[in-house]
Amino acid sequence: MQGKLYLCATPIGNLEDITLRVLRTLEEVDLIAAEDTRNSIKLLNHFEIKTPMTSYHEYNKIEKAYQLVDKMKSGLNVALITDAGTPGISDPGEDLVRICYESGIEVTSLPGAAACITALTLSGLPTRRFAFEAFLPREKKERQAILASLEKETRTIILYEAPHHLKKTLEELFDVLGDRPLTLCRELTKRYETAFQTTLSGAISYYQENEPKGEFVLVIQGKLHEELIQEERKAWESLSLEEHMAHYEEQGISRKEAMKLVAKDRGISKRDVYAALLES
Repeated sequence: MQGKLYLCATPIGNLEDITLRVLRTLEEVDLIAAEDTRNSIKLLNHFEIKTPMTSYHEYNKIEKAYQLVDKMKSGLNVALITDAGTPGISDPGEDLVRICYESGIEVTSLPGAAACITALTLSGLPTRRFAFEAFLPREKKERQAILASLEKETRTIILYEAPHHLKKTLEELFDVLGDRPLTLCRELTKRYETAFQTTLSGAISYYQENEPKGEFVLVIQGKLHEELIQEERKAWESLSLEEHMAHYEEQGISRKEAMKLVAKDRGISKRDVYAALLES
């Protein structure tokens, strides 16, 4: 009988946030794969869990994944834990999950702490729709591409950032997104947890005077639909009505239908378009 992979969420700060199910699973599995065994041993010692550990991290994630799959094929049950939070969220766990499925290994996820969700619910910003980007890439071109893709994002945006990169990231976000409402969550679930409601410009000013400390989750308001509509209308208004009509008619759209589209693009009535075209 094959073993199984258990994705076990661990606390992001407060040890009381671990679930009873995770504790039982960590005791019962044959092996725990940990992102950093030196960090995870503190958690296991606190709860007096003696299960053997092995390392599974960014630099061995593919080779080690196949080794773990072989162990599960032989009947061992394996738990995967990250340094903090839910495995597979902004860590190499996603590769192990994929390889397990490709190899016919059953996977289950034990829910628990996740910094992105904790920050989102704490932020005071819209929670129904959100875009999670984790840490922005360090490679310049990829980073610029991701930032550019966020410029018109209407969902609430969630990012992770380390204290020594925070100032630069805030400035880059301001340059691309403009000034947006922002909640900076720091040291979540820990003694000095803070949720700082401000704006991108306000955060930049604050951290010019105060050195960032702790790990941050940035929750940024998405672009308002009204802003997008206004920007689109301004773009169309840079064309004359005749050029705007030609844009659609050159696509084979009838003149009558083109007038409807032009009216919609510009936020005016079809009658106004017709009258303006007669006058031109």
